[in-house]
Amino acid sequence: MSELFGINIVDGGSVALLAVVVLMVLTGRLVPRRTYDDLKEERDTWRAAHATSEEARRLERDQTRELLELSRTADRVLTALPRSTREEVNADAVDPAPAPPTT
Repeated sequence: MSELFGINIVDGGSVALLAVVVLMVLTGRLVPRRTYDDLKEERDTWRAAHATSEEARRLERDQTRELLELSRTADRVLTALPRSTREEVNADAVDPAPAPPTT
């Protein structure tokens, strides 16, 4: 490892060492501790947000599954009713059109 970035470190001494450190900072291989800590904190925040989001999606999926089962049950009950009762139920569910105003 006598050469780094095409520079012979042994020949340059402290100037070469300073140049290597500057090059590492400029290329992003060496970052301040504060920046590193901020990046770790941001990563952890996003991980926590993702975990919360996935938990909410799981709860929503379970609730949707339960609601679908209830709608299937209601459909089977309504389908099993006699035809005349079904027409009465449908007639009650539909609002009649409003009568035109009389003058």
